[in-house]
Amino acid sequence: MLHPNIETFIGCDSDYSAARIVLYGAPFDSTTSFRPGARFGPSAMRHESFGLETYSPYQDADLTDCAVFDSGDMELCFGSAESALDDIEARAAEILADEKFPLLLGGEHLVTLGAVRAAAKKYPDLHIIHFDAHADLRNDYLGCRLSHACVLRRCHDLLGDGRIHQFCIRSGDREEFRFARSHTELHPFHFDGLEETVRALCEQEIPVYFTIDLDCLDPGVFPGTGTPEAGGVTFDQLLAAIRTVCAARVVGADVNELAPALDTSGVSTATACKVLRELILALYQSNFFS
Repeated sequence: MLHPNIETFIGCDSDYSAARIVLYGAPFDSTTSFRPGARFGPSAMRHESFGLETYSPYQDADLTDCAVFDSGDMELCFGSAESALDDIEARAAEILADEKFPLLLGGEHLVTLGAVRAAAKKYPDLHIIHFDAHADLRNDYLGCRLSHACVLRRCHDLLGDGRIHQFCIRSGDREEFRFARSHTELHPFHFDGLEETVRALCEQEIPVYFTIDLDCLDPGVFPGTGTPEAGGVTFDQLLAAIRTVCAARVVGADVNELAPALDTSGVSTATACKVLRELILALYQSNFFS
């Protein structure tokens, strides 16, 4: 049984027993390759969420109508990525075993691997929809195979070819793009092809893990991230894409790579909060939750 967090994301204060979605934070950024600080993302999102309304005019829906439990941040070992991933996997597995939806707040993008490991055990035919500026398909980064630069490559090790669908990608080394051409479904720069991908997944009722690296956004909109990349999508484009993905059978999700101290204006944190609100509401209005 998980225990309630003292400071929850706004509107996410349901009892665990009644909750359909469970938030859990993974404040980990030990493999960050450029600017650290994503470990502070989950707590910043909770604290700053009270600058939001619970109501979304985008979807005519309100968080107060959703049963969401916020379990707070996990205590993770910063000296061992594998230990941290094991703990994240165990938390995700516990939530899934209770027939609830695990929604992870990162942290750097490597945290996704722990959640995907748990989801893939419950759903062997799992696919991933991945929004990001970076391909994250390196086999290793400076000799390390557990890095935020390698997270989707490690997910590919689990799932195999044709089950990772990547959008907004605009950065990676040559070998990553060569790997993607043969092993993943990569859509560079934009969300072109997203509707067709979701339609195909819906027709086959395939379970989907949905991972959002917030640096898919243009850094003019979202500068508070460890590896900003020029270009990217607008906030409105991201919200529309989230609603599109949530028409699929999404069984787990995460939002990651907010580094709040890198944007002292607070705009990036406010943007991350709004993305999370819209994701929760889109999930709740999906066929999977109805």
